Amino acid sequence: MKTAILLMGHGSRVAAANDALHAIAAMVRECTGFNIVEVAFREQHAPNIQKGIDACVAQGAQRILLYPYFLFAGAHVLEDLPEEMAEAAARYPGLEMALGEPLGVHPKLGEIVCERIDHALARAGWQASLNTAKAG
Repeated sequence: MKTAILLMGHGSRVAAANDALHAIAAMVRECTGFNIVEVAFREQHAPNIQKGIDACVAQGAQRILLYPYFLFAGAHVLEDLPEEMAEAAARYPGLEMALGEPLGVHPKLGEIVCERIDHALARAGWQASLNTAKAG
């Protein structure tokens, strides 16, 4: 059975913000080996989620993991995305769909935030690294 991954972001009027999700999709494609990895946006940018589902189906997907590239499970994840899935299920009765968990709280995200803080501190010239702060 052919499986697709649909990465869903909020969407922004700022093109670079939307481009970031496409870069993540390329990483996911390489890391997972899935041939069908599409991107869709909830608001403010195309393609919308229904068009993203359509793109997966057009490539032969019989099941789709809809992955919310959101930090936490807010209204979009808890309410809007299930409604999007229900709408798609009405159009594609045999299509299997599952909704993944948002990024949430994860040790790797904490590491990334620390790296970004370290970079910002260094760029501001405030200290060499977080390791210096621990020692001081």
